Amino acid sequence: MNTTPGNPPADQVVAAPTYMADIRFFFRPEDIDHMAAKGIELGTYDGVKKNALAVLAQTSPPNAQMPPDAAGKWSTERAQTFKNWILNGFPLGTATAGGPPPPSGAAPTRLRKDITALTDAEFELLKTAFNGLMARDTDAPDSYFALAGQHGLPQSWCLHHENRFNPWHRQYLLNFENALRSVPGCESVTLPYWDISTNLPDRLQHPPLDKYVLPADPGANATPQPVTGYFPYTTKRYQVATIAQNVRNFGVLDDIATSLTQSLWGTFNVNGYQDFSIQAHDGGHGSIGPTMGDQNVASYDPVFWFFHCNIDRLWLSWQTRVGGTTLTGFRSTLGADTDWLTSPFNALPPFTETADQTIESQVSYDRLELPPALESALENLSGSIDAAGTFAFRSANPVSVRVKGIDRLNIPGSFVVTLLSDGEPVAQRYFFQPKTPRKCPTCVENGIINLDFRMPQDQLVDRSLSVRIDVPGHSDEIGTAFPLAQAGNPTVNARLLAEDA
Repeated sequence: MNTTPGNPPADQVVAAPTYMADIRFFFRPEDIDHMAAKGIELGTYDGVKKNALAVLAQTSPPNAQMPPDAAGKWSTERAQTFKNWILNGFPLGTATAGGPPPPSGAAPTRLRKDITALTDAEFELLKTAFNGLMARDTDAPDSYFALAGQHGLPQSWCLHHENRFNPWHRQYLLNFENALRSVPGCESVTLPYWDISTNLPDRLQHPPLDKYVLPADPGANATPQPVTGYFPYTTKRYQVATIAQNVRNFGVLDDIATSLTQSLWGTFNVNGYQDFSIQAHDGGHGSIGPTMGDQNVASYDPVFWFFHCNIDRLWLSWQTRVGGTTLTGFRSTLGADTDWLTSPFNALPPFTETADQTIESQVSYDRLELPPALESALENLSGSIDAAGTFAFRSANPVSVRVKGIDRLNIPGSFVVTLLSDGEPVAQRYFFQPKTPRKCPTCVENGIINLDFRMPQDQLVDRSLSVRIDVPGHSDEIGTAFPLAQAGNPTVNARLLAEDA
């Protein structure tokens, strides 16, 4: 069947349907809304599975009661496919990639390009817009200083390592882009992206995009108390070759590739697109330089905006691949946790917009990561699968090595977790956080975290594994190494990843 949202499935019986490839498209937005008003969830796998027998009874012809309108009535073939899904044990399955993008609500109104693809005139306009923001008084709410201060010091609003992470940054980029457009003559400018799989472009190595000299102390008005050490301050980056090496060392491109193959949105610290997307984001921050690696001031470096534009491009790429560019389609990739898309849990402070309003993006990109269908198989690999179903282990499947139970609140700033095999580093991950995480409400809510490594089996078998945590810039008598005992005595879990058989 393998249809796209908004298009009715072909009226043919599918012998082995799955939720992600077939069943989720049986429910129109109006069906989901109609039943939600009655307290019945039909927009997610968990909801449909829970109510499957009632759905079958109410929708099966010839005496179907639901949907109430004639146009929405199910055919005999569709009802049989749904029955087969129940009889087969409610298989979740995987989304089908490579199809045409599903229709969304309003058509995107802005096109963002690769920064290397801008014409000279477009690039000059971008520089004019940045210079205009940077020249504004620090007290102006649409100044560069004030806008950057929403993410880090002094406001520190950003929601990291949780469901609203991608929505928050999508809205933040849009607001910043609007501020760029408010500079006289720059009404048509859009933020370009830097594809981090390529070297830092030369265009980002010259004024005004190479650095930013803070015109005021960002920590002076921080709450609940002032923060020192950031004035005077000029943003700093590593050399181009060092950035590229860090991107490789921190597994940024590996995590991006893994994120784009996930069928499910998932949960940070568990699995799915979100988990690997956030790891790639953190690794990118740590790769670029000491400023980008410090959550207190990362957004003051101009490269922040182009880096995050790429993160948003990757999210839109994934949404397109799994049929999640509409709110209904996106919700179908979630499990039981959908509260963060509804009030009051959908707030994106300090913005008035909410998380659910960001799902249908106002922006398009000149290029999405949409490889041909035969090269873009999606997956739903997991360390545990419902025993009621069937599962398989493949020899080609990687091993999930999870450093579990890290108490991030004891660690003074962003840190690096290194996995060692026979004493030699084989993989690293960077975790991005403020220098004083106990003062960050979002950090406290997610104080115990895990970091995931997907490793080929032959890199681990018959070898001794160990873990090290380092805090870049840590300057006490122990150097950068951070004692594992003070990090909560994390454990190491290694699991073969299973899939639906």
